[in-house]
Amino acid sequence: MLHSDFDDENEDINSSIERYERMISEQEDSFFDVETIEQIADHYFSSGKMDDAIQACDFGLKHFPYTLELITIKASALGEILLADEGLELIESAILLFPNDLELNLTKATLLSCLDEHQKAVELLLHLLDNHSEKDEIYYRLGFVYARWTKYREAIDMFKKALEENPENELALVELANALDNIGKIEESIEFYQRYLDNDPFSYTGWYNMGIAYAKLKQFEKAIDAYQFSIAIESTFASAYFNLGNIYMGLKEYTLAEENYFHCLKYDEPNAEIYSCLASCFERQKRINEAIKYYKDAIKIDHFWDEAYYGLAYCLTETENWFEALHFIKKAIKLNESNALYWTGLGDIEAYLGNTQSSNEAFQKSIELDSFLAITWIKWAQLHYDLNDFEKAADIMLSAIDELPEEAELYYRCAIFLIKGGQFKEAFHFLESGLLLDYDKHEIIFDFFPNLETQKAIFKLIQQYKKH
Repeated sequence: MLHSDFDDENEDINSSIERYERMISEQEDSFFDVETIEQIADHYFSSGKMDDAIQACDFGLKHFPYTLELITIKASALGEILLADEGLELIESAILLFPNDLELNLTKATLLSCLDEHQKAVELLLHLLDNHSEKDEIYYRLGFVYARWTKYREAIDMFKKALEENPENELALVELANALDNIGKIEESIEFYQRYLDNDPFSYTGWYNMGIAYAKLKQFEKAIDAYQFSIAIESTFASAYFNLGNIYMGLKEYTLAEENYFHCLKYDEPNAEIYSCLASCFERQKRINEAIKYYKDAIKIDHFWDEAYYGLAYCLTETENWFEALHFIKKAIKLNESNALYWTGLGDIEAYLGNTQSSNEAFQKSIELDSFLAITWIKWAQLHYDLNDFEKAADIMLSAIDELPEEAELYYRCAIFLIKGGQFKEAFHFLESGLLLDYDKHEIIFDFFPNLETQKAIFKLIQQYKKH
């Protein structure tokens, strides 16, 4: 139960959440003031835990039924879980009592937009502009509505107006870049951020968003510089460390990625995503036991984080724990059936375990979901090659080439399977195509022909081609 006289404004939010969750799980009575329960509900909402946010709001509203903060959080959470109509009903009931409350009306506009009633949302927000002084927030919501409406140029204008009113509106900074990106004008966001930083060179969020823009343009060195400027200004800015870690991962600078991910953990609450990124970093460094630990940590935090189950399955194949790997890859697929890579992983594991039919079905499913993953075609063909079904392996490579005609490795493998099947004339045609696309990749052929005399014959053929 709650008690309005309970006054502990300085109570640490984490301890409040622990106490609240203990009360819920053990069905205890506990005392919370309205501000604390608002903080708890807001924490769940910000963490994407909408059901928990709604439960916390219901708990508070039972004792403080006219608390506008709890009403707006609950209505917004309902919108996030595709129950915007229920959220709108809640908000409109509150507006009857508090018709001029800005936050209630802003939330109503957002919910109208969630219901695809964008014009009504815009009209409401334009009316609010004439009657409230918080212009930057209203312009930001207008931009948000236009973006949902896919009217990105109008959204860009609104986000810029929000920043003119309040240069510290961080959400407007982020959404401006997103809107420019959606119309292929990410370079314009860099120009805007440069002007913005000329006026406020110590804006760590400005440098951070410039880093995001450079990263989208694959100008990674400039992105790194921008993130480092952001961190130099605000050394506890976890998001900048996280993005730096991601860039270094892409550049295969795994030690630097690891360092930045740990900085992120130091200044932010642990979550499944950062643990999975750390695990992936260790995985790339072949530090498999550490990778397994962090994938398991990710799963402890979020039982529905399918990427962690997939990563864990992969690591377990590296340690040859194939049956355990099978268990976790199936969990990943159960959580996300549309990820082609997960089905490829399942096919790989089933093949190792000798379950040919299950493996074949998994590879087929992966191709149905995404026919542009070369690794799936390669592994599927290899399954049939290992069964000495060279004709089927070659057919799979021919289908792969239709989908991915620029992948040289597919031509080499097709040539290999055709040679194994005795179709030498056809094989030389694909060998020639592979050599044209990427000469250096021809060395894969020698893995399939360990006999020295055969290797010499193939090498002689390739050298003759090279002379031409």
